[in-house]
Amino acid sequence: MEDLVDRLEELERRVAALESAQPEHAQLPWAVARLRQEFADAGKRTGGVLLAGALQLPTGERFDWQAQYPTDAIVGDVWTIEAANCLAALADPVRLRLLQEIVYGRRTAADLAAIAELGTSPEIYQHLRQLAAVGWLQTAGLGRFEVPEGRLVPLLAVLAAAQR
Repeated sequence: MEDLVDRLEELERRVAALESAQPEHAQLPWAVARLRQEFADAGKRTGGVLLAGALQLPTGERFDWQAQYPTDAIVGDVWTIEAANCLAALADPVRLRLLQEIVYGRRTAADLAAIAELGTSPEIYQHLRQLAAVGWLQTAGLGRFEVPEGRLVPLLAVLAAAQR
């Protein structure tokens, strides 16, 4: 019995040694581990943020997009009135609904005006102008609106971050 106890203690010691030898990022999600490595390779010791998406909209459109931002570029200089205005544009439920409808394929002001709860045509145009002014929307010709490709994943990330 004593031999069994000794063997078990030896195994526990060896397992503990193996576990402590694991790299720091071994327990991290794959994207975080890779991002840490990429920023370290680039000499960015403070790390950063990755926004990425591979999605298909209800309209059938596909988007594959990603961007990386070093921490110091986000924490340092983006806390501006422009950033506040950009986020404030999303704070109105009607504007969020307009963006949702546009993502789902209703792209003209006439299509949007057909949704009674969004307000009158002048009100809708005012909301569309506000969203376009901060870059959440762009015109796509012939009175059509779209979320720019480079803003779609960030928009979805903001909405995901707003979930509780």
